[in-house]
Amino acid sequence: MLLGSITVSAWIVKPLIGYCIDNFLNKKLWIFIALVLNAALALFVGFRELPLAILVAILVITSAGSAFRDVAADGIMCVEGKKYNATGRIQSIQWISISVALLITGIAGGYIAEKWGYRMAFTLLMPAYILTGFCAYFYREDRSPSSGTGNRLWSELKKLLGDKKLIMVGLFIFLYRYSPSFGTPLFFIQRDTFKWGKVWIGTLSTMGTLFSIAGALLYYNLSQRIKIRKWLYFSVFLGAVTTLSYLYYTPLTAIIYDLIYGFLGMFIFLMVMDFMARNTIAGLEATSFAFLCSISNLALVASNLSGAFLLDRIGLNWLIALSAFTSFLCLLVINKIE
Repeated sequence: MLLGSITVSAWIVKPLIGYCIDNFLNKKLWIFIALVLNAALALFVGFRELPLAILVAILVITSAGSAFRDVAADGIMCVEGKKYNATGRIQSIQWISISVALLITGIAGGYIAEKWGYRMAFTLLMPAYILTGFCAYFYREDRSPSSGTGNRLWSELKKLLGDKKLIMVGLFIFLYRYSPSFGTPLFFIQRDTFKWGKVWIGTLSTMGTLFSIAGALLYYNLSQRIKIRKWLYFSVFLGAVTTLSYLYYTPLTAIIYDLIYGFLGMFIFLMVMDFMARNTIAGLEATSFAFLCSISNLALVASNLSGAFLLDRIGLNWLIALSAFTSFLCLLVINKIE
């Protein structure tokens, strides 16, 4: 969990990434730069045996490249989505696409990890990077490349931090997303106690992804009709109940939880992302959405670190109970959002 927190550190500074994308070069060029960097690092990892410290450093840089591509896509989503009242639908399509990619990695990744190891897995990323670059080539942006200044960066940061509604939404997102994590221990239970192989774990992940796609399709159909704040309120109680259910964790319930919670989790996740997109600042959509995403990612990092710290001290069952309790903290903030 500690290593996982380190490798996603770039996702915490997404507002700065958003500023770079909005003010230097253009979205297509940033996508190409990130793809070339990630491809080079993937080949480097694939062809060399590396010590853990260097491997983690490469994963941090690779994650940063993914963050640049993510911010560029989300900026487009916010601008076009708010224009046509379709932020929820666009994000549903985005996450259905991501889920389809996860279907592939859920099956192929488990097989590759079982048979060939992580180095071959990195090498086989190359076709995906090439295909992504080919698709990005056809993207046309409405503005020409521009360059920013330090003064503009400071003014945009002041505008972000001075927007009380955005700050309140950010506080809600942090409390909503934060709870001490216990996901990694469950993986070891699957491997060491249930004696599940990597292929079966990958297959189960694939089935969970299919249910996630179903959840995204449902949100696509309901996103323009639901009252997000009301549904978020009820999702807090649902999240606490589902968290407590992990106190009873058997091979059968593990399968049931992965499938049902995959469906519910994707629906709730898209609802939160839609809520964030609707509350971005006009003219600073990419940067303000990245700001809220950074807060969400910071909450997940804090969840992993606190879960890693508490697991050996209070045990898995008490960690699950504490995680369920912290789900209610966001209720202190939700009614203060206009």
